[in-house]
Amino acid sequence: MAAAGAVSGKIIYEQEGVYIHSSCAKTNDQDSLISGILRVLEKDAEVIVDWRPLDDALDSSSILYAGKDSSSVVEWTQTPKERPHRGSEHVNSYEAEWDMVNTVSFKKKPHTNGDAPSHRNGKSKWSFLFSLTDLKSIKQNKEGMGWSYLVFRLKDDVVLPALHFHQGDSKLLIGSLEKYVVLCESPQDKRTLLVNCQNKSLSQSFENLLDEPAYGLIQARLLDRRKLLWVIHHWKKIKKDPYTATMVGFSKVTNYIFDSLRGSDPSTHQRPPSEMADFLSDAIPGLKINQQEEPGFEVITRIDLGERPVVQRREPVSLEEWSKNIDSEGRILNVDNMKQMIFRGGLSHSLRKQAWKFLLGYFPWESTKDERTQLQKQKTDEYFRMKLQWKSVSEEQEKRNSRLRDYRSLIEKDVNRTDRTNKFYEGQDNPGLILLHDILMTYCMYDFDLGYVQGMSDLLSPLLYVMENEVDAFWCFASYMDQMHQNFEEQMQGMKTQLIQLSTLLRLLDSGFCSYLESQDSGYLYFCFRWLLIRFKREFSFLDILRLWEVIWTELPCKNFHLLLCCAILESEKQQIMEKHYGFNEILKHINELSMKIDVEDILCKAEAISLQMVKCKELPRAVCEILGLQNSEVTTPDSDTGEDENVGMTHPSSTFHSNTLPTLAASGARDDSPTHISVPPNVSRLTPA
Repeated sequence: MAAAGAVSGKIIYEQEGVYIHSSCAKTNDQDSLISGILRVLEKDAEVIVDWRPLDDALDSSSILYAGKDSSSVVEWTQTPKERPHRGSEHVNSYEAEWDMVNTVSFKKKPHTNGDAPSHRNGKSKWSFLFSLTDLKSIKQNKEGMGWSYLVFRLKDDVVLPALHFHQGDSKLLIGSLEKYVVLCESPQDKRTLLVNCQNKSLSQSFENLLDEPAYGLIQARLLDRRKLLWVIHHWKKIKKDPYTATMVGFSKVTNYIFDSLRGSDPSTHQRPPSEMADFLSDAIPGLKINQQEEPGFEVITRIDLGERPVVQRREPVSLEEWSKNIDSEGRILNVDNMKQMIFRGGLSHSLRKQAWKFLLGYFPWESTKDERTQLQKQKTDEYFRMKLQWKSVSEEQEKRNSRLRDYRSLIEKDVNRTDRTNKFYEGQDNPGLILLHDILMTYCMYDFDLGYVQGMSDLLSPLLYVMENEVDAFWCFASYMDQMHQNFEEQMQGMKTQLIQLSTLLRLLDSGFCSYLESQDSGYLYFCFRWLLIRFKREFSFLDILRLWEVIWTELPCKNFHLLLCCAILESEKQQIMEKHYGFNEILKHINELSMKIDVEDILCKAEAISLQMVKCKELPRAVCEILGLQNSEVTTPDSDTGEDENVGMTHPSSTFHSNTLPTLAASGARDDSPTHISVPPNVSRLTPA
């Protein structure tokens, strides 16, 4: 029978007669054999290993706290001799205050307080439970040495008491665990089974994802069908948040494939065609990139987009230019023209603190100086009321609020990894880090349903750097999150939509390149996921991202301009990818290694040129018009067979720029001050954001 109060969930494995030989641990406990029950359970997309004595009881004061970087809670008593080695610093740490017997995990969704029993019997001080994602290795007994036993070692190097199987042996347990992890013998010790995954825990920071070249060296073609199906099966269970269900998943899968196949003979394995595409479809449910093959969608055929103009950018908007566009009451004059100047050149850094508040919608463009002062006062009061909500939560209250614990723990972990090479955030006890933490915690009060999802700290960091003010940074961040919210929602709808739209645009621009990517199982463009999730934050230098974001925030020259930036980057890399015949592995590795090597001004010029090229096209597909916020074309195109004359009803908007005369770069790359005239059909109206 299950012990009273045991962790609930679907039982995968259960075995009674599993003993701990307490005398082996050299404790003062009088019981040398403690009989217990071992279970493996599925609960909330986690696999839990749980051992408890049959007469389960435990004094919670004897808990061994999980290591600082561990996501497991090990319910295992410490002897008086062991306690000093843990150090008082950890015991007094924030995590130790609430990371007690009643939680399974403080990095992931914990079990409720009701899941754990009230413990009193000394035998149960040996109880433990842990998540399978935290298992590092399993040591087995020597053959022919009496009862079989297993020793679990966790990733934070906590070694649990040996479990002796007095009834039956441990092979059934090993078989059950192999449904969820790949186990292999250690080269150093054949008795030790290693969990054959280098992936991090489910809560790992975005900072570590796809940043190592090893992630790109996937031996995918060596993967057999059974292992791939295992990955797909595992993936369907991981949907707690978009970060876990996508980016961590890609990292876990690439590592799994890489590790499980290292050293295999390529000649003995074959990967069925499109198998990886099938996997990616399962990894992001609802993602169908090749929409032209689906009923009801346009078939994007090859269209002549015409010659692409070459544009150049202007100098950043200066404080003087900004000041000239402000009236006596502080209103911004000629807002459209100001946005155009920002789009074409960005802002001088001294101006960003003012202008970003308008670009992000914190300040209305038409507001006066007095109105903005009143708004700031109101927003300051509102911010500190929300901040007080989490500041005033007592330790006892927080022990009963698992979501707040999770948010705080995740924020603390991510803040310590965010832009630490930037002087604004470097060093210990940096006040910038404290402000990052406090703003993110307050945002959890502002939007408790979303709370905190990994990656959000990347969006806040540049805002706080520019604003140098806690309240202003918060409200700019809240406005930015209004734009980015869908990226972080559980269903990942924003990410799915953007990947589909990006594929549609890229297919129009270069169907041959798209076909090549599809032939290499890369047609899903999942390698662009990080670009979209946090708006290129990890692809450009810190200062370049300030320039890129302020340009995107103008919402010029069209809707979803950031997707054209993706197209521009991919076009720049097309030649190398195709000429060198890069496959799935090489494409992933190559795109990943572009980080910090992309010229922001060059990509902005190319993306703008693509937008102008599309505006001039008389046969732009309706799907592309919708993505870019253009008015739908009524003209007959190769993908809309209506039988009408192809010159009727053309209503494509043109550029938002006041002049159709754009300066260009000469073919040699030198600046050409004489403008090149770009003809725009007379029946083409101006391009405006949707």
